[in-house]
Amino acid sequence: MASGGAFRNLRLAVLCLALTSSVGGEASRRFWIENDTFMKDGAPFQIVGGDVHYFRIVPEVRFFLFFLAGVPAFFFFGTAGVPALLLRSSCVTVSETGVEPICNCWILLQEFHQLPQYWKDRLLRAKALGLNTIQTYVPWNLHEPEPQSWEFNGFADLESYLRLAQELGMLVMLRVGPYICGEWDLGGFPPWLLAIEPALKLRSSDSTYLSLVGRWWGVLFPKVAPLLYSNGGPVIMVQIENEFGSFGDDKNYLHYLVQLARRYLGDDIVLYTTDGGAMGNLKNGSISQDDVFAAVDFETGSNPWPIFRLQKKYNLPGKSAPLSSEFYTGWLTHWGESMATTDATSTAKSLKTILCRNGSAVLYMAHGGTNFGFYSGANTGQDESDYKPDLTSYDYDAPIKEHGDVHNSKYKALRRVIHECIGSPLHPLPSDIEKANYGLVKLQKVTSLFDIIANISDPLRCAVSEHPLYMEQIGQMFGFLLYMSEYQGKLPSSILSIPKVHDRAQVFLSCSTDSVRNPRYVGVIERWSSKTLEIPNLGCSANTSLYILVENMGRINYGAYIFDRKGILSPIQIDGVTLHHWKMYPLTFNSLDNLPKLQLITQMPDVRASKVSVIHGHSEKKFQESSFYLNEPEFYEGHFHIDSESEMKDTFISFRGWNKGVVFVNNFNIGRFWHVDHSVPFMFPGQSSDLETTSL
Repeated sequence: MASGGAFRNLRLAVLCLALTSSVGGEASRRFWIENDTFMKDGAPFQIVGGDVHYFRIVPEVRFFLFFLAGVPAFFFFGTAGVPALLLRSSCVTVSETGVEPICNCWILLQEFHQLPQYWKDRLLRAKALGLNTIQTYVPWNLHEPEPQSWEFNGFADLESYLRLAQELGMLVMLRVGPYICGEWDLGGFPPWLLAIEPALKLRSSDSTYLSLVGRWWGVLFPKVAPLLYSNGGPVIMVQIENEFGSFGDDKNYLHYLVQLARRYLGDDIVLYTTDGGAMGNLKNGSISQDDVFAAVDFETGSNPWPIFRLQKKYNLPGKSAPLSSEFYTGWLTHWGESMATTDATSTAKSLKTILCRNGSAVLYMAHGGTNFGFYSGANTGQDESDYKPDLTSYDYDAPIKEHGDVHNSKYKALRRVIHECIGSPLHPLPSDIEKANYGLVKLQKVTSLFDIIANISDPLRCAVSEHPLYMEQIGQMFGFLLYMSEYQGKLPSSILSIPKVHDRAQVFLSCSTDSVRNPRYVGVIERWSSKTLEIPNLGCSANTSLYILVENMGRINYGAYIFDRKGILSPIQIDGVTLHHWKMYPLTFNSLDNLPKLQLITQMPDVRASKVSVIHGHSEKKFQESSFYLNEPEFYEGHFHIDSESEMKDTFISFRGWNKGVVFVNNFNIGRFWHVDHSVPFMFPGQSSDLETTSL
């Protein structure tokens, strides 16, 4: 691995190369549509593209683990004492098939570097598939996480990603939103939009909403403009909105977006929309009068050519090159569902019907990747209570798997079709990335979550109110929100009612005269199921303290219920009596590395630690899960060692046998896990690991 200085020098060299390519002899560069054909530099061009999202590709990390669980938790130190925190855990083994743990857990690894190490790897695998174009969304919430706080570093470094694509000989279709859908939290909108009063009408001509879109694009487009194809860059097309025709018909909104884009990007860039290949969708979502190209998407296996003929009716004469801008190679998966898969042979056959007749297609997805952090979205059924959150994994059954492997039937079948129809050379099939087994890690108990609530919650956003406040109302965008109040428990048991909780509430009780430590877990209330819970009488001499830990599991990203605030959105009642006087503690886990400075994490003896069995290779000893399961949040610590550079390899960690939590890697939030889906282990890159003790 190159040193930090060498890495910066490399980036500088790439920048100089990109700048050089935009001067001297580049005036003839042009991409346009005529005679219903894409044209590039005076010659017909067939787009064979694929979605590869820069924000879904695993970041470069050193190999250090943390685990933070749904109710117990733990803590570890990485390089230079940089710490990490996770809730509930006990022990874990990493093997070729995954990591075998015992209780709930989240993970963290140390030192997030400047650029994701696998951008180049995934793009080269896309190129070897036969693709000439990369398509990617640009999520607004990634780049403006707080109002006017702009983020374009690390895996949010869009400009570096676009330059890298050009360096590798790929063109780019850029999907700038402001709404993107994409199974991404709130469809790419920053959640602070939900806190504005009066409430915004998203995806509309609402003047306040439009002014905020204008501010965002006023930052984004000056970064994009130098990278347009006519300016020497790779960007040949820019998409406005996404599938708007299935949402609404506010053409003034679409006209405004076009005018704004033209102001920054000029008149030469091909702007486009994507809508479902049906008359109603195209009627509502197309804007041909603004010279915006209307592309279509449709179910894989449908006859594409009648849809392409319909597409022509919503484009200007001669401006309707047949393009499926989302050719589905697979499908999304929600928690609790079996992983979505599609047949390789039929998928390849469907692609052939487009490409071998000179149509263009963009594979959605070519490489799915991962919904990092708290960014995975959600869908709904008939109403908003029929809530279906998306997995952390966005593998999508794409030809390039989430972990980068390409030795699968779908990759090979699509590659053959592209070669047959386009005549592009068959590049050597890339080898799969080598992986390693790192064995079992023993953990020791360190502390409890409830002991340090005041220290790990954001003190500037803690709130006191007569009524429960929702997350965005107190400035919290992601994570958990702890609600605390008191009541008098007079009956043998009581009924707790929360009519509207977004999304999952864990409930704890303690006597108010007791220390805040170790409240008793009594159950859970979930958005998609029961809204009531029977809770016991603890026999307290005074009031009973009620703690409700609410998890935001991802905002709805598609459909009528997209305005999806999080937290508790209704009064809370016990036996029909509304509770008042609430304290709220936001838990975003953004400042976990501050924990050691608090000097609250001290090792404590725990008889359970001696029951952890060590696993070497593929041999296992039976775990005694009941010995580890507690319903109070706790922190644990453990370590393992990598002996040589040759042992630094990618690996997996699975959570089979665990409950629910979040995984952090080098203070970078990888995403959620949950026992309702055991099929997808997390992948961790090992190429940039350090030769020293790794802490878990």
